[in-house]
Amino acid sequence: MTSAHPRVLAALGQALSLELTAVQQYLTHASLLEAWGDQSSSDRFRRETVEEMQHSERIVKRMIALGVAPAASQLRSVSTATDLPGLLELNSLLEDQLIVHYAEAARFCRLIGDSTHAEFFQALLEEEQHHSGDIARWLSELSPHLQLQVRARF
Repeated sequence: MTSAHPRVLAALGQALSLELTAVQQYLTHASLLEAWGDQSSSDRFRRETVEEMQHSERIVKRMIALGVAPAASQLRSVSTATDLPGLLELNSLLEDQLIVHYAEAARFCRLIGDSTHAEFFQALLEEEQHHSGDIARWLSELSPHLQLQVRARF
């Protein structure tokens, strides 16, 4: 069992909370899109859900290897919108939060000379940057006449 700086442990816990928030949000959005009759977009969100679950699993394994009980104590509420572009914009904001978190965690780890965790957070950062780019491209591909006309009813 290896030790880690308390701030690194806190960053892992926050990362788990953010990743599980993303899982919850993407799964909800997939279900909304399915209810709206957009199976293709729903399937795409489900694939994103799986990727975020894989990130969560990597974080949990890292925490266990450090002898820390994984706890995602700060799950955020799911944000919803009434159409696909709105959902994508919300997910872009969530990805941005993950990017900022991972960039700061990697920076701190480099600062204290913890190259193992710096590389761990850097890898997650790069994957989230890729996700963010995918969302931005998807959003830009949508034209006004293709946007969903079905609205959510809550």
